[in-house]
Amino acid sequence: MSREAEELNRRLLRARDAMDRAYAQPLDVRAVAAVAHLSPAHFSRCFRDVFGETPHRYLQRRRVERSMFLLRETGRSVTEICFDVGFASLGTFSRTFREIVGQAPSAYRGGPRPVGVPNCALMAHTRPRTAAAAPAA
Repeated sequence: MSREAEELNRRLLRARDAMDRAYAQPLDVRAVAAVAHLSPAHFSRCFRDVFGETPHRYLQRRRVERSMFLLRETGRSVTEICFDVGFASLGTFSRTFREIVGQAPSAYRGGPRPVGVPNCALMAHTRPRTAAAAPAA
């Protein structure tokens, strides 16, 4: 990897980290591109090439991920959560949530909970094994 490509990746990671930290704030491409010291158009192209989605879509997905946690773990209203995670409109939040998750926020809240796996079981399952100790399939 060239030195220029490595520097560009560092700048893009800095911008993505800034988006992760301030996801609930009103952010636009121009502000995030400034963190990476790139023009907005060049930043958008590079971000999509490196991370596989546009900065706007990444931010929406990040906000929806946070809202999923809040819907599961709190009793706050969908409207409150919508504004807390940075959406300016309940309609946009509901549409985006449905596109990403596959169901409406209220249906997600009332749906089945993810199954928690104890950390010890997860570690035992993912522990590397030698070929001799691995169970026969």
